[in-house]
Amino acid sequence: MANQNGESLIRARGLVKRFGELAAVDSVDFDLQRGEAFGFLGPNGAGKTSTMRMIGCVSPVTDGTLSVFGLDPARDGVEIRGRLGVVPQEDSLDMELTVRENIIVYGRYFGLPRSVLRKRADELLEFVELTDRAKDRVEPLSGGMKRRLTIARSLVNDPEVLLLDEPTTGLDPQARHVVWDRLYRLKRQGVTLLLTTHYMDEAEQLCDRLVVMDKGKIVAEGSPRELIERYSTREVVELRFEDDDKRPDDFGYWTDGLVSRVEPLPDRVLLYTDQGDAAAHGIHERGLVPESVLVRRSTLEDVFLHLTGRTLIE
Repeated sequence: MANQNGESLIRARGLVKRFGELAAVDSVDFDLQRGEAFGFLGPNGAGKTSTMRMIGCVSPVTDGTLSVFGLDPARDGVEIRGRLGVVPQEDSLDMELTVRENIIVYGRYFGLPRSVLRKRADELLEFVELTDRAKDRVEPLSGGMKRRLTIARSLVNDPEVLLLDEPTTGLDPQARHVVWDRLYRLKRQGVTLLLTTHYMDEAEQLCDRLVVMDKGKIVAEGSPRELIERYSTREVVELRFEDDDKRPDDFGYWTDGLVSRVEPLPDRVLLYTDQGDAAAHGIHERGLVPESVLVRRSTLEDVFLHLTGRTLIE
């Protein structure tokens, strides 16, 4: 869905960011539409954060074109930043202030009056379930609470687009799920989300559409389900062996006619197939007995492995 004048909220064509000889972002094209959750998926160093910093008007574009709300980040940075919410990779909260004061003081940067901010802060703290910590200082909060406060603070100006750079990195699984729940609620409320992540499950949970980045380039684009259907099989069989002596060097004999592709990794072997149970049964009948066999559905990690030949987190 495009915005009212028929244009994308964010549009990049041939976008480049160089640091000396290094092209951190190497001629990428993408569009962000109103109301969608769009993700950049890739490992550290893929160019995700550099792209976000250009969109957020804190890092100049080296080459190509970038339009945010139909505006030029080089010329209209102040106006663009006023319409964005930003959740940076590292929390930048003021440890000396209380939880509630962090939101109010941040809101003053946008010229919002204190009477509006006090009400807004209470609403946002309720949304991220921090009302009972409103008068506490920030420093002793858990990592998950600080992340939720950062998200609440980023919403104080009622942004048109929320930029989230690795929103749950470093959080334990329970805290991650709480953050996901709040982001999902924002998405349901019509907030446009743009996020970077190297977590496949995060991208599958939150993104309507995403691009896979590797070494500064976009190597694939689509919905999570489309990417899995395009680049992987319905299921994957994971084989693990006790030691290298019991792991065959060549899987051709054991898997011929049973699977579409074999991907040997240092710690396991992946068999790509639409019929995982049948493939597992077939290799067992041929006499191959691994230490463990796991049949699972394909994920975005399998897509990334197929596209780049390596796992997403290395």
